[in-house]
Amino acid sequence: MALNKPTGVPDRIILTWSKDPTTTQSVTWRTDTSVSEGWAEISPLSEGPRFVDRTGWVRAVTEKVVTDLSEAHYHSATFTDLQPDTQYVYRVGDGRTWSPWHQFRTAAATAGEPLEFLLFGDIQHGIESHWTRLVRTAVAHAPNARLAVYLGDIVEDWNRDGQWGEFLRAGAPLHQSVSAFPTPGNHEYGETLTPNWRPQFTLPLNGIPGHEEAVYYLDIQGVRFISLNSTHMSPEQAQWLDEVLKSNLNKWTVIVLHYPIFPSVPDRDEPYQRGLILPIIEMHGVDLVLAGHDHVYARSGIVCNSNSPNPRAGAVYVNTVSGAKMYDIKAQPWMLRKAEDTQLFSVVRVSGDELTFETRTPSGALYDRFILRKVPGKQNLLINDIPPTAERLRVLGTSN
Repeated sequence: MALNKPTGVPDRIILTWSKDPTTTQSVTWRTDTSVSEGWAEISPLSEGPRFVDRTGWVRAVTEKVVTDLSEAHYHSATFTDLQPDTQYVYRVGDGRTWSPWHQFRTAAATAGEPLEFLLFGDIQHGIESHWTRLVRTAVAHAPNARLAVYLGDIVEDWNRDGQWGEFLRAGAPLHQSVSAFPTPGNHEYGETLTPNWRPQFTLPLNGIPGHEEAVYYLDIQGVRFISLNSTHMSPEQAQWLDEVLKSNLNKWTVIVLHYPIFPSVPDRDEPYQRGLILPIIEMHGVDLVLAGHDHVYARSGIVCNSNSPNPRAGAVYVNTVSGAKMYDIKAQPWMLRKAEDTQLFSVVRVSGDELTFETRTPSGALYDRFILRKVPGKQNLLINDIPPTAERLRVLGTSN
């Protein structure tokens, strides 16, 4: 399909953080192979057009990627020596052919500075046809978002390059201004991780060998985000998680993975994964565990094994979906709010000792809301603020 084939004009532009988010910014884009080298140009934001008189340039790392559609060059550049909590304009190209100018803001250096981030479950089906409306609503409800978290199964077929094109087009305004934090799902895998993943996302290299840019973590404004590769869970990954949590000095901790710890759909349980990492999650007092895979919405209260030695143990578990593929839910006592046949996004705001989690539909309607509040030396206080609308469930006839 011609729409998905590369040209000499930069496309598939997406921001990520691979290093310190307060002083760096990474950006990746694609061209055809006639473009042998890439450059990224940057300037502090100004309200007028004269920022072009004071730009700096960064040369990109370029690699060839062969897909089912064509050969392409992917270019990755990282701006460094930036100022914290500062807006910049940037563009990418080869020195002659450029993208439009886009904008981003670096993270604040103060750990307690309020942080807003977006959350998207599996996109996978109807990527451009159905997800576009959702992501536009999400951007409108999170004007200060610094991060967009993706829970895997971004695409349906790991080896169909056109589906990656749909994802990058559908969310282009978000991708070009807010850093992505993706974790891979089973649909990003054939025998190995899709060849699109690492060239498309420039992510921290602080994980374990063999899982580069799939297992990693990022600290931003007092929150440690941790990506786990649940498609290939292992004792080595669990040990790495334990070490990353031991060294964690952030007030809040969020784990992001594709397979849920607690399944919300029949016959999709992952007991091996749960046995490996649930004790570690509870031992270190993780706050939020975010997953996809089940194509429903299911949100817990604070869940904790009563035998945990950590008085702060107890996380909230959220399984969610943002695309058009939907399954039947298996209602269970741990679920405080659930939904079927509903595209959803979440906006999470962290400020000091309080975390607010809101889940909304494509119309922007509030579907779920809760607050976590830190209590010194004790388990988080959970404040449920669920709207008085009926749950969207097939059995109730409310999911249309």
